[in-house]
Amino acid sequence: MNELERALTADSYAAPPAHILEGIDEELAHRTTYGAPHTIYAELWHIVYWQQISLDWVEGRETPIPAHASFGFPDAYQESEESWERLRARFFAGMQAAGRHAADGDRLNEPVRCPSLPPLPTRVMTVREQLESLAAHNAYHFGRIVLLRQLAGAWPPASGGFTW
Repeated sequence: MNELERALTADSYAAPPAHILEGIDEELAHRTTYGAPHTIYAELWHIVYWQQISLDWVEGRETPIPAHASFGFPDAYQESEESWERLRARFFAGMQAAGRHAADGDRLNEPVRCPSLPPLPTRVMTVREQLESLAAHNAYHFGRIVLLRQLAGAWPPASGGFTW
């Protein structure tokens, strides 16, 4: 497993996503924390949202980016329509797909077209660069999930996680 694949699926920079999401029930996923703009559910929904756009781009689909950042987080209706377990399953399916792309060394230097908001031009980067961007994005939001778990007294998970 190369380091990019580890950063997307395993324990490259911190506890693996499977550990970070372990032991979170529906109540904890939707619990609001004073001062925090989003719940654990909303943070993971956001990860899944952008993970799918990144996968679309890597797979040659020029999915447009949202017109406003708020569209990258779920509204109340979207949250009510998808259970925590279904959201987790979507994340893990996308995570595995991203890992497969990262493991495909023959494609890592291929160009990827990434739409921008008008009037900016479409960006072009490599598959590797897009996956590195996805890994960095996920790391940021998984850090927020860990913090929300810490504030809720629900960290570390049973499988372990960094506690420093």
